[in-house]
Amino acid sequence: MAAYDYLVVGAGLYGAVFAREATDAGKKVLVIDIRPNVAGNVYTEDVEGIHVHKYGAHIFHTNNAQVWDYVTRFATFNRFTNSPVANFHGELYSLPFNMYTFNKMWGVVTPEEAAAKIEEQRREAGITEPANLEEQAISLVGTDIYEKLIKGYTEKQWGRPCTELPAFIIKRLPVRLTFDNNYFNALYQGIPVGGYTAMVENMLEGIEVRLSCDYFANKEELDALADRVVYTGAIDAYFNYQLGPLEYRSVRFETELLDKPNFQGNAAVNYTDRETPWTRIIEHKWFEFGKDAEGNDLPKTVISREYSSEWKPGDEPYYPVNDAKNGALYEKYRELAEAETKVIFGGRLGEYKYYDMDAVIASALAKAAEELA
Repeated sequence: MAAYDYLVVGAGLYGAVFAREATDAGKKVLVIDIRPNVAGNVYTEDVEGIHVHKYGAHIFHTNNAQVWDYVTRFATFNRFTNSPVANFHGELYSLPFNMYTFNKMWGVVTPEEAAAKIEEQRREAGITEPANLEEQAISLVGTDIYEKLIKGYTEKQWGRPCTELPAFIIKRLPVRLTFDNNYFNALYQGIPVGGYTAMVENMLEGIEVRLSCDYFANKEELDALADRVVYTGAIDAYFNYQLGPLEYRSVRFETELLDKPNFQGNAAVNYTDRETPWTRIIEHKWFEFGKDAEGNDLPKTVISREYSSEWKPGDEPYYPVNDAKNGALYEKYRELAEAETKVIFGGRLGEYKYYDMDAVIASALAKAAEELA
């Protein structure tokens, strides 16, 4: 008899949700993670009373009432609204693209004028069927906004010219002919009060967790402990890269504790020119302290500059490069995964898919319901 029903490899959102559901269904579960902490890439650590998003900013947003009801079992969420600012050589613009952006860019005042300006630039560009990201962006917002607020940022983010990136990457770009500064068109949005780490710890309450545990270094022994394995790591790493590595973009962070109460007055400022080496600066306190008075009561602040880079072994893989070449390679790995009858592959790395947090949770809940039925 195996000691556990499920071995869950990875204590991020997918692993924690599956472990919670299996435990609540009466199963015996062991969760392991190679890191010394739970919560995966949503891990937050306390620095001078500020919850710092160590692996990049995570803003929870969803229209899925089931997922919202689920996460609010484990945390109270504040009413944070994501309203980033774009900085192009010192010119500040509103994100998402809305009437404030169009007014600053063109001096237009009415939605009709803004729509006419976009249409004029779209016609001048002569794009009918967008074949790449550049053409898709120009068809959505015109040439001026593309050149100032999209091109440089996107090419830094992906390390490739916009003409070589697929159009679908930017199809979800919010464009509003209103003065709405909320980046996400989501019914539910916020940040867990106390940080994401506390939320995931609550999900894993009463479940055995082993940290700093390297799955691949002890794979045979660990696999033998459980009837089933839920694997949330990189799918190509599981198969020892036997078909070649999948490509990712990675992110490097330069984080500083500053002896001042307010650095930029906003949680996120995107640097959209090509010359600035970082893509954005996050000021972590504004995720949780929404009012100036409350945030400024803390005499210090923490900022993180984000630098995008091509992934190499040893780096943290962040964004799958979902182009045709990598999609075809992933399909081959997926065929290998389906032959592993004891193993469930899930999450962003296990499925080589960029997942928003709510979609990760929904996917884990669906898989748990199917598995535990």
